[in-house]
Amino acid sequence: MRVVIQRVENANVEIENKIVGEIDSGLLILLGIEDADTQEDIEWLVRKITKMRIFDDAEGVMNLSLIDTNKQALVVSQFTLHASTKKGNRPSYIKAAKPDFAKPMYEKFVSVLENEIGKPVPTGEFGAMMKVSLVNDGPVTIIIDSKNKE
Repeated sequence: MRVVIQRVENANVEIENKIVGEIDSGLLILLGIEDADTQEDIEWLVRKITKMRIFDDAEGVMNLSLIDTNKQALVVSQFTLHASTKKGNRPSYIKAAKPDFAKPMYEKFVSVLENEIGKPVPTGEFGAMMKVSLVNDGPVTIIIDSKNKE
């Protein structure tokens, strides 16, 4: 499982000119799932994301987590995070999980995240063509891979 998290002032997801998910200050989480992912990957990633100290404290130091700040999270599925660019100029997505496996894992990730932060988590729509808008705060953008534990 691979995520790109972005600390945002605000973010939203639009499908066919309709906003389907939006947040104010918090984290935009782009989530890519591969066939080898498990419940353990979900739990490890959610703990890592929610406890990562990337929000400023009163002194302007990144010392607070998503949980500490009670900020929001928006999750968007993105199979292209598992693109392989090793050969040629066309990325291969062979490592990305197929929808019948990826969608339930995506839904479990959102559910575990909601339980961890104690509030609903807006999302995009799995498999849909989406437009994601955001104002990156910092900018702070971090990539985490559950298989590499980094």
